[in-house]
Amino acid sequence: MKTYNELYITTRNTLKRSGIEAYALEARVLVASAAGKTVPQLLRDLSLYTTEPVEEKVAGYTARRLQGEPVAYITGDWEFYGLPMKVTKDVLIPRSDTELLVDLAKEALTGWRMDARVLDLCCGSGCITCAIGHELPATKLVAVDLSASALEICRANVNLNRLTTRVICMQADATSSPPLGIGSFDLIVSNPPYIESGEIAKLDRSVKDYEPMWALDGGKDGLRFYKAIIKHWKSLLRPEGLLIFEVGEGQAGTVADMLMAAGFAATSIHQDARGVDRAVVGRM
Repeated sequence: MKTYNELYITTRNTLKRSGIEAYALEARVLVASAAGKTVPQLLRDLSLYTTEPVEEKVAGYTARRLQGEPVAYITGDWEFYGLPMKVTKDVLIPRSDTELLVDLAKEALTGWRMDARVLDLCCGSGCITCAIGHELPATKLVAVDLSASALEICRANVNLNRLTTRVICMQADATSSPPLGIGSFDLIVSNPPYIESGEIAKLDRSVKDYEPMWALDGGKDGLRFYKAIIKHWKSLLRPEGLLIFEVGEGQAGTVADMLMAAGFAATSIHQDARGVDRAVVGRM
């Protein structure tokens, strides 16, 4: 029987030989999950011996990872903005780039409208909703997605992060008119599908073979959802309300122009940690 440290080292070396960039981090996550531990608990218990079922589970997890399946889908758990998130293949894996949208929402609402009503369109896992709700505890939020299975994950994450009294999850199509009675909002935030249809086949295998295609495909020009959301949903914004979009590389200027053409008073473009134009903000 191996110690947890020996099991971790074996897993780490296997991932490293296969060219996985974050091999050390991923090995810790896989071993911890297989053992039913958090990563800090695993690090605490490295000198202890594992069990045969844990070793078998790690071997299975490792084989799935080597076939290209992302760690988040293997373990069913991820983290976004420091919060725990459940993920399945029904939702995109939350990316660190998307945390910029939460930063911008906090910056906009703090000191202006701390009790804002916020709409998260194309909410997926609900990571943005949960992060804004956690960071701004007076806000009320509505999370919208067309996928019923994605909304199940969103509700699970809202419950996991103890936000059920302040968040409503609602099924609706972001490319169509809003449901009657949804109300008005101080802030609309959206990370919609924005990859051009023709570019999907060129994506990394871990994305195109595992993540939900409907959450990636933004139409022929990648702008289908931006056009529809601006057309159908901007009327829900209150005076001085904000619309915050995540955008793909090279799309920021076009989306900002679309907002100005639709009557927004001002727009701004914001970069992610890698220096990529990642978010566009429009103010009514």
